[in-house]
Amino acid sequence: MADPHALLAHLSSQVVGRRREVELVVAALDAGRHVLLEGPPGTGKSTLLRAVAQGLGIGFEFVEGNAELTPARLVGHFDPARVLTDGYNADVFVDGPLVNALRDGSLLYVEEINRIPEETLNVLITVMSEGELHVPRLGRVAAADGFRLVAAMNPFDAVGTARISGAVYDRVCRVAMTYQDKADETEIVRRNTDEANVDSAWIGAVVDLVRRTREHPDLRVGSSVRGAVDMARVATSLARVRSADVSDELVGLDAALVALSGRVRVREGHNRTADDIITELWHEVFARPANGASTGKAIAPKGAPSPR
Repeated sequence: MADPHALLAHLSSQVVGRRREVELVVAALDAGRHVLLEGPPGTGKSTLLRAVAQGLGIGFEFVEGNAELTPARLVGHFDPARVLTDGYNADVFVDGPLVNALRDGSLLYVEEINRIPEETLNVLITVMSEGELHVPRLGRVAAADGFRLVAAMNPFDAVGTARISGAVYDRVCRVAMTYQDKADETEIVRRNTDEANVDSAWIGAVVDLVRRTREHPDLRVGSSVRGAVDMARVATSLARVRSADVSDELVGLDAALVALSGRVRVREGHNRTADDIITELWHEVFARPANGASTGKAIAPKGAPSPR
Protein backbone atom coordinates (compact mmCIF):
# COMPACT_ATOMS: atom_id res chain seq x y z
CA MET A 1 0.00 0.00 0.00
CA ALA A 2 1.14 3.54 -0.75
CA ASP A 3 1.77 6.04 2.03
CA PRO A 4 -1.16 5.34 4.39
CA HIS A 5 -1.16 8.89 5.74
CA ALA A 6 -1.48 10.38 2.25
CA LEU A 7 -4.22 7.87 1.42
CA LEU A 8 -6.20 8.71 4.56
CA ALA A 9 -5.82 12.43 3.86
CA HIS A 10 -7.20 11.87 0.36
CA LEU A 11 -10.10 9.79 1.66
CA SER A 12 -11.02 12.43 4.23
CA SER A 13 -11.90 14.73 1.35
CA GLN A 14 -14.17 12.08 -0.17
CA VAL A 15 -15.88 10.71 2.94
CA VAL A 16 -17.37 12.91 5.65
CA GLY A 17 -16.11 11.74 9.04
CA ARG A 18 -15.74 7.98 9.35
CA ARG A 19 -12.00 8.25 10.10
CA ARG A 20 -11.98 5.11 12.28
CA GLU A 21 -14.02 3.05 9.81
CA VAL A 22 -11.83 4.15 6.89
CA GLU A 23 -8.69 3.19 8.80
CA LEU A 24 -10.11 -0.24 9.66
CA VAL A 25 -11.22 -0.99 6.09
CA VAL A 26 -7.90 0.16 4.58
CA ALA A 27 -5.94 -1.89 7.12
CA ALA A 28 -8.05 -5.02 6.56
CA LEU A 29 -7.75 -4.81 2.77
CA ASP A 30 -4.01 -4.15 2.99
CA ALA A 31 -3.73 -7.27 5.16
CA GLY A 32 -5.41 -9.30 2.43
CA ARG A 33 -8.67 -9.80 4.30
CA HIS A 34 -12.25 -9.73 3.09
CA VAL A 35 -14.46 -7.09 4.71
CA LEU A 36 -18.09 -6.90 5.80
CA LEU A 37 -19.65 -3.53 6.65
CA GLU A 38 -22.73 -3.92 8.82
CA GLY A 39 -25.15 -1.11 9.61
CA PRO A 40 -28.53 0.45 8.82
CA PRO A 41 -29.33 1.93 5.37
CA GLY A 42 -27.93 5.35 4.60
CA THR A 43 -24.82 5.15 6.78
CA GLY A 44 -22.41 5.57 3.86
CA LYS A 45 -21.24 1.98 3.40
CA SER A 46 -21.16 2.14 -0.41
CA THR A 47 -19.65 5.63 -0.41
CA LEU A 48 -16.84 4.53 1.90
CA LEU A 49 -15.99 1.42 -0.11
CA ARG A 50 -16.03 3.21 -3.45
CA ALA A 51 -13.74 5.91 -2.07
CA VAL A 52 -11.33 3.33 -0.64
CA ALA A 53 -11.20 1.44 -3.94
CA GLN A 54 -10.49 4.66 -5.82
CA GLY A 55 -7.87 5.71 -3.30
CA LEU A 56 -6.11 2.35 -3.54
CA GLY A 57 -6.27 2.51 -7.34
CA ILE A 58 -7.93 -0.87 -7.76
CA GLY A 59 -10.97 -2.01 -9.71
CA PHE A 60 -14.46 -2.11 -8.26
CA GLU A 61 -17.13 -4.58 -9.34
CA PHE A 62 -20.58 -3.73 -7.97
CA VAL A 63 -23.24 -6.36 -7.32
CA GLU A 64 -26.69 -5.56 -6.00
CA GLY A 65 -27.70 -8.19 -3.48
CA ASN A 66 -31.28 -9.42 -3.84
CA ALA A 67 -33.29 -12.62 -4.17
CA GLU A 68 -32.74 -12.62 -7.96
CA LEU A 69 -28.94 -12.89 -7.69
CA THR A 70 -28.42 -16.47 -8.85
CA PRO A 71 -25.00 -18.14 -9.06
CA ALA A 72 -25.13 -17.79 -12.87
CA ARG A 73 -25.68 -14.02 -12.64
CA LEU A 74 -22.80 -13.70 -10.20
CA VAL A 75 -20.34 -16.05 -11.92
CA GLY A 76 -21.27 -15.74 -15.59
CA HIS A 77 -22.62 -18.05 -18.28
CA PHE A 78 -21.94 -19.54 -21.69
CA ASP A 79 -23.60 -17.66 -24.54
CA PRO A 80 -26.27 -20.14 -25.73
CA ALA A 81 -26.23 -18.96 -29.33
CA ARG A 82 -22.45 -19.28 -29.66
CA VAL A 83 -22.36 -22.64 -27.87
CA LEU A 84 -24.46 -24.07 -30.72
CA THR A 85 -21.80 -23.12 -33.25
CA ASP A 86 -18.54 -23.06 -31.26
CA GLY A 87 -19.20 -25.46 -28.40
CA TYR A 88 -18.23 -24.95 -24.77
CA ASN A 89 -14.95 -23.05 -24.89
CA ALA A 90 -13.59 -20.11 -22.97
CA ASP A 91 -14.26 -17.63 -25.78
CA VAL A 92 -18.02 -18.03 -25.50
CA PHE A 93 -18.16 -17.64 -21.73
CA VAL A 94 -19.63 -14.30 -20.61
CA ASP A 95 -17.89 -13.28 -17.40
CA GLY A 96 -20.07 -12.23 -14.48
CA PRO A 97 -18.92 -9.70 -11.87
CA LEU A 98 -17.30 -12.38 -9.69
CA VAL A 99 -15.15 -13.79 -12.51
CA ASN A 100 -14.30 -10.25 -13.66
CA ALA A 101 -13.10 -9.35 -10.16
CA LEU A 102 -11.12 -12.60 -9.85
CA ARG A 103 -9.37 -12.12 -13.18
CA ASP A 104 -8.63 -8.41 -12.66
CA GLY A 105 -7.71 -8.49 -8.98
CA SER A 106 -10.53 -6.07 -8.19
CA LEU A 107 -12.78 -5.51 -5.22
CA LEU A 108 -16.07 -7.35 -5.54
CA TYR A 109 -18.61 -5.25 -3.68
CA VAL A 110 -21.80 -7.11 -2.79
CA GLU A 111 -24.46 -4.76 -1.52
CA GLU A 112 -26.94 -6.16 1.00
CA ILE A 113 -25.31 -9.57 1.11
CA ASN A 114 -27.90 -10.86 3.56
CA ARG A 115 -30.61 -10.63 0.88
CA ILE A 116 -29.02 -13.05 -1.60
CA PRO A 117 -30.02 -16.73 -1.91
CA GLU A 118 -28.10 -19.31 0.11
CA GLU A 119 -26.78 -21.10 -2.99
CA THR A 120 -25.24 -17.85 -4.23
CA LEU A 121 -23.77 -17.16 -0.83
CA ASN A 122 -22.14 -20.60 -0.88
CA VAL A 123 -20.29 -19.65 -4.07
CA LEU A 124 -18.82 -16.62 -2.29
CA ILE A 125 -17.84 -18.72 0.73
CA THR A 126 -15.91 -21.09 -1.55
CA VAL A 127 -14.08 -18.23 -3.24
CA MET A 128 -13.17 -16.63 0.08
CA SER A 129 -11.84 -19.96 1.38
CA GLU A 130 -9.97 -21.19 -1.68
CA GLY A 131 -9.08 -18.02 -3.57
CA GLU A 132 -10.36 -19.64 -6.74
CA LEU A 133 -13.50 -20.79 -8.49
CA HIS A 134 -14.22 -23.92 -10.54
CA VAL A 135 -16.78 -23.31 -13.28
CA PRO A 136 -18.25 -26.35 -15.06
CA ARG A 137 -16.92 -26.67 -18.65
CA LEU A 138 -14.75 -23.56 -18.13
CA GLY A 139 -12.36 -24.78 -15.49
CA ARG A 140 -10.43 -23.08 -12.75
CA VAL A 141 -10.48 -19.29 -12.33
CA ALA A 142 -7.84 -18.19 -9.84
CA ALA A 143 -7.95 -14.93 -7.94
CA ALA A 144 -5.40 -12.39 -9.16
CA ASP A 145 -3.48 -10.35 -6.61
CA GLY A 146 -5.70 -7.68 -5.11
CA PHE A 147 -8.99 -9.56 -5.24
CA ARG A 148 -11.07 -9.00 -2.13
CA LEU A 149 -14.71 -9.44 -1.29
CA VAL A 150 -16.17 -6.36 0.36
CA ALA A 151 -19.79 -6.66 1.37
CA ALA A 152 -22.40 -4.57 3.11
CA MET A 153 -25.47 -5.68 5.00
CA ASN A 154 -28.37 -4.13 6.86
CA PRO A 155 -29.33 -5.35 10.34
CA PHE A 156 -30.90 -8.80 10.35
CA ASP A 157 -34.32 -7.52 11.43
CA ALA A 158 -34.72 -5.33 8.32
CA VAL A 159 -37.45 -6.48 5.94
CA GLY A 160 -36.23 -9.05 3.40
CA THR A 161 -32.98 -9.88 5.20
CA ALA A 162 -31.78 -13.29 6.35
CA ARG A 163 -29.38 -14.21 9.10
CA ILE A 164 -25.83 -14.57 7.82
CA SER A 165 -24.22 -17.90 8.66
CA GLY A 166 -21.17 -18.26 10.84
CA ALA A 167 -19.28 -19.53 7.77
CA VAL A 168 -19.40 -16.01 6.31
CA TYR A 169 -18.47 -14.24 9.53
CA ASP A 170 -15.55 -16.66 9.95
CA ARG A 171 -14.07 -15.48 6.64
CA VAL A 172 -14.47 -11.71 6.90
CA CYS A 173 -13.41 -8.81 9.07
CA ARG A 174 -16.57 -7.09 10.31
CA VAL A 175 -16.78 -3.32 10.65
CA ALA A 176 -19.91 -1.97 12.34
CA MET A 177 -21.26 1.35 11.03
CA THR A 178 -23.91 3.36 12.84
CA TYR A 179 -25.44 6.73 12.07
CA GLN A 180 -22.97 9.60 12.20
CA ASP A 181 -23.23 12.52 14.59
CA LYS A 182 -25.24 15.61 13.75
CA ALA A 183 -22.22 17.65 12.64
CA ASP A 184 -21.17 15.04 10.08
CA GLU A 185 -24.71 14.57 8.78
CA THR A 186 -25.09 18.34 8.45
CA GLU A 187 -21.90 18.47 6.40
CA ILE A 188 -23.17 15.66 4.16
CA VAL A 189 -26.38 17.59 3.48
CA ARG A 190 -24.46 20.81 2.87
CA ARG A 191 -22.23 19.10 0.30
CA ASN A 192 -25.26 17.70 -1.49
CA THR A 193 -27.31 20.90 -1.55
CA ASP A 194 -26.83 22.97 -4.69
CA GLU A 195 -27.89 26.31 -3.29
CA ALA A 196 -24.78 28.01 -1.89
CA ASN A 197 -26.86 30.65 -0.11
CA VAL A 198 -28.95 28.23 1.97
CA ASP A 199 -28.59 29.12 5.63
CA SER A 200 -26.48 26.62 7.57
CA ALA A 201 -28.83 26.87 10.57
CA TRP A 202 -31.72 25.78 8.34
CA ILE A 203 -29.71 22.77 7.10
CA GLY A 204 -28.97 21.91 10.73
CA ALA A 205 -32.69 22.01 11.49
CA VAL A 206 -33.42 19.68 8.55
CA VAL A 207 -30.88 17.21 9.95
CA ASP A 208 -32.40 17.59 13.42
CA LEU A 209 -35.83 16.70 12.04
CA VAL A 210 -34.51 13.60 10.32
CA ARG A 211 -32.61 12.46 13.40
CA ARG A 212 -35.78 12.76 15.48
CA THR A 213 -37.51 10.24 13.21
CA ARG A 214 -35.08 7.61 14.50
CA GLU A 215 -36.15 8.18 18.10
CA HIS A 216 -39.88 8.79 17.77
CA PRO A 217 -41.81 6.21 19.84
CA ASP A 218 -44.43 5.70 17.11
CA LEU A 219 -41.88 4.91 14.41
CA ARG A 220 -40.29 1.51 13.94
CA VAL A 221 -37.85 2.79 11.31
CA GLY A 222 -36.60 6.35 10.93
CA SER A 223 -34.96 8.08 7.98
CA SER A 224 -31.31 8.01 7.05
CA VAL A 225 -29.37 11.12 6.10
CA ARG A 226 -30.59 10.55 2.52
CA GLY A 227 -33.95 11.85 3.71
CA ALA A 228 -32.29 15.07 4.91
CA VAL A 229 -30.50 15.47 1.58
CA ASP A 230 -33.74 14.98 -0.35
CA MET A 231 -35.68 17.34 1.91
CA ALA A 232 -33.07 20.07 1.46
CA ARG A 233 -32.91 19.63 -2.30
CA VAL A 234 -36.69 19.45 -2.73
CA ALA A 235 -37.15 22.50 -0.54
CA THR A 236 -34.69 24.59 -2.54
CA SER A 237 -36.38 23.58 -5.80
CA LEU A 238 -39.87 24.07 -4.38
CA ALA A 239 -38.89 27.51 -3.13
CA ARG A 240 -37.97 28.50 -6.69
CA VAL A 241 -41.20 27.05 -8.04
CA ARG A 242 -43.27 29.03 -5.52
CA SER A 243 -41.07 32.15 -5.56
CA ALA A 244 -40.60 31.73 -1.82
CA ASP A 245 -37.85 31.01 0.69
CA VAL A 246 -36.85 27.57 1.94
CA SER A 247 -37.77 28.69 5.46
CA ASP A 248 -41.36 29.37 4.37
CA GLU A 249 -43.75 26.99 6.13
CA LEU A 250 -45.61 26.16 2.92
CA VAL A 251 -42.27 25.08 1.41
CA GLY A 252 -40.59 23.38 4.34
CA LEU A 253 -43.42 21.14 5.52
CA ASP A 254 -44.36 20.02 2.02
CA ALA A 255 -40.70 19.19 1.32
CA ALA A 256 -40.51 17.21 4.57
CA LEU A 257 -43.63 15.22 3.73
CA VAL A 258 -42.43 14.42 0.22
CA ALA A 259 -38.91 13.44 1.30
CA LEU A 260 -39.59 11.58 4.54
CA SER A 261 -43.08 10.07 4.66
CA GLY A 262 -42.11 7.13 2.45
CA ARG A 263 -38.88 6.44 4.32
CA VAL A 264 -40.25 6.01 7.83
CA ARG A 265 -42.26 3.04 9.09
CA VAL A 266 -45.02 3.41 11.67
CA ARG A 267 -45.13 0.81 14.42
CA GLU A 268 -47.83 -1.83 14.10
CA GLY A 269 -50.93 -1.10 16.11
CA HIS A 270 -50.74 2.69 15.83
CA ASN A 271 -53.52 4.53 14.01
CA ARG A 272 -51.31 7.49 13.11
CA THR A 273 -49.91 7.90 9.63
CA ALA A 274 -46.38 8.72 8.59
CA ASP A 275 -47.63 12.13 7.42
CA ASP A 276 -49.05 12.81 10.88
CA ILE A 277 -45.74 12.11 12.57
CA ILE A 278 -43.60 14.01 10.06
CA THR A 279 -45.90 17.01 10.45
CA GLU A 280 -45.62 16.80 14.23
CA LEU A 281 -41.82 16.67 14.08
CA TRP A 282 -41.65 19.51 11.58
CA HIS A 283 -43.58 21.76 13.96
CA GLU A 284 -41.35 20.71 16.86
CA VAL A 285 -38.21 21.72 14.97
CA PHE A 286 -39.25 24.64 12.78
CA ALA A 287 -42.26 26.30 14.41
CA ARG A 288 -40.28 28.12 17.08
CA PRO A 289 -39.48 31.78 17.73
CA ALA A 290 -35.88 32.96 17.89
CA ASN A 291 -35.56 32.21 21.62
CA GLY A 292 -36.23 28.52 20.96
CA ALA A 293 -39.52 28.30 22.81
CA SER A 294 -42.32 26.42 21.14
CA THR A 295 -45.02 28.48 19.50
CA GLY A 296 -47.53 25.66 19.67
CA LYS A 297 -49.23 24.33 16.58
CA ALA A 298 -48.75 26.16 13.36
CA ILE A 299 -51.13 26.03 10.42
CA ALA A 300 -50.25 23.21 8.03
CA PRO A 301 -50.19 23.96 4.32
CA LYS A 302 -53.27 23.12 2.31
CA GLY A 303 -53.58 19.42 1.72
CA ALA A 304 -51.21 18.41 4.51
CA PRO A 305 -52.44 16.68 7.66
CA SER A 306 -52.73 18.78 10.79
CA PRO A 307 -50.48 17.84 13.71
CA ARG A 308 -52.06 16.00 16.60
